Amino acid sequence: MAKKKNYDNESISMLKGADRVRLRPAVIFGSDDLEGCKHSVFEIISNSIDEARGGFGDKITVTYYQDKSIEVCDCGRGCPVDYNNAEERYNWELVYCELYAGGKYDNSDYEFSLGLNGLGACATQYASEYMDVEVLRDGFKYNLHFEHGENIGGLSKEPYKGKQTGTRTRWRPDTAVFTDIDIEREYFENMMKKQAVVNPKVTFVFRYELVTGGFEEAVYFYENGITDYIDEIIGEDGLTSRQFVSCERKGRDSDDRPEYKMKLSCAFAFSNKVSFQEYYHNSSFLEHEGSPQKAVRQAFRSFIDNFIKTSGKYKAGEKSIKDDDVLDSLVLVSSTFSTYTSYANQTKKAINNKSIYDNMVDFLKHSLEVYFIENPEDAGKIADQILINKRSRESAERIRQNTKNNLTKQIDLANMVEKFVDCRTKDLSRREIFIVEGDSALGSCKTARDAEFQAIIPVRGKILNCLKADYAKIFKNDIITDLIKVLGCGVEVTTKANKELSTFNIDNLRWNKIIICTDADVDGFQIRTLILTMLYRLTPTLIEEGYVYIAESPLFEITTKDKTYFAYNEKEKIEILEMIGEQKYKIDRSKGLGENDPEMMSLTTMNPATRRLIKVTPVDAESTANMFDLLLGDNLQGRKDYISEYGCKYLELADIS
Repeated sequence: MAKKKNYDNESISMLKGADRVRLRPAVIFGSDDLEGCKHSVFEIISNSIDEARGGFGDKITVTYYQDKSIEVCDCGRGCPVDYNNAEERYNWELVYCELYAGGKYDNSDYEFSLGLNGLGACATQYASEYMDVEVLRDGFKYNLHFEHGENIGGLSKEPYKGKQTGTRTRWRPDTAVFTDIDIEREYFENMMKKQAVVNPKVTFVFRYELVTGGFEEAVYFYENGITDYIDEIIGEDGLTSRQFVSCERKGRDSDDRPEYKMKLSCAFAFSNKVSFQEYYHNSSFLEHEGSPQKAVRQAFRSFIDNFIKTSGKYKAGEKSIKDDDVLDSLVLVSSTFSTYTSYANQTKKAINNKSIYDNMVDFLKHSLEVYFIENPEDAGKIADQILINKRSRESAERIRQNTKNNLTKQIDLANMVEKFVDCRTKDLSRREIFIVEGDSALGSCKTARDAEFQAIIPVRGKILNCLKADYAKIFKNDIITDLIKVLGCGVEVTTKANKELSTFNIDNLRWNKIIICTDADVDGFQIRTLILTMLYRLTPTLIEEGYVYIAESPLFEITTKDKTYFAYNEKEKIEILEMIGEQKYKIDRSKGLGENDPEMMSLTTMNPATRRLIKVTPVDAESTANMFDLLLGDNLQGRKDYISEYGCKYLELADIS
């Protein structure tokens, strides 16, 4: 073991300068991966947004270059970079080289600002491979150049006679700081559209450099901000008129905290086809929501619930509505601002201001009261639609719960699956279940099996294609639910809406081997594929853990005077014919399983000593899913293309007369 370093007075150290960000980027940007890199970009853009919101400039242009560098150009006043007598330092040093330095602490110019912590420009500069800054203001053009967090060459200053003012910043995130800087184009497009939504009358231009040269350009502009956005989302699918409500309030998060100002705005409508909610604070998109989202849920649910009660729309004994019943038909965008913001962290993706929550609940309830009084027809439509949502949800929950109960109840003599034939042993290391094709195969397999450890369940016809069907349809299918009950391990459901159906527990599996046993013909292959698809969709772990097998059936029965041979493919048939030489023989295409005599069935399919089993082990689960989807999904053209290219290999198996 290595000797431990002494822990003494010289053991304590501190990061200085650029290392404060370069060695610990996650502290500032939330992570050192692509998400952190994106946040570093937004820090520069947010400075331009604050200028535009303050009334200085109405256009922000962001350019994304092929070398992964980014340029942000605004028409604001231009960042102050010259000498600061009060601080006895140059402003460019404070803005770009000092954390917690900036012009937003006194709230004079930036009352409702995206960035109040004085971290953004400096932190992004520190995390850059290089950064070039050009500032136009006060009749001068200023230039700065940084590399790996260090200034090179100081401040360049020259006279400028033009009328344009603003700041242009171009930089490349440093791969020595971030593990990934390959920001997808969609990030810029989505982010700039969202900023246009909550910054009305400001034009956002995104320029994307093409590999072939030149630029593609997209322009985002909303004259009326969130109200135009709501109209865009709803289109022709509105159930009610669109509403816009706003107010200004003051509050404090606790008695010992300072009072702050807030602006609260919401645009909303109701729809029976669209559900959509987005929340912004100080124009930052609240990806992780927080106080405004909680306030909307509380205000809308409690007010509408009370309206339904007083209107007598609830049935006797009926339960109250839930948040989701309202949200399923609510189209709402909330844009709030405050002079003090309690962000969950520096990344500004969630806020937890208590006063914003309290004031917003009160403000929204009052706004809804006025709206419902002035628009009784809309109020009735909203209440009726939310009751439809509620009753549909409750009906779906009952169906899912009944399905869950049906799938998980134990198999015993009182609820035995129809035609299921169990085996005697309780030793899970020996138990085998054969999934066979139809009643005729059930009879032959039942006679040929070893009843000590081999069980059988027949499937009646071609089962439902589980790849294309929704869960409600799947679990109404008796064949599938019987199979799941016999397996005993439950199902794996990943979708949020049906997650309560996910009851899978490998420890409850009742079998050591699950063997799919179908005829060696086209119909048999299709049934086999459908069973595999069902297992892949509902119990993929069974395939991944190697519990699923296919019983290989012989294609040919070759009979001589002394012996019967079985060939499982054309190659084996030829080898057998060469081996028997001049002997007389009779060759028959293998019969269906139901037509085989017990001795042959045991020899070729059931007896562990002589049968052939193929273990289903998907090397790559994704590629297996893609193949199932190609053969059984909705991609008709893809299936045609596959058949066109590879179909010739399977002509002898095709049922063509």
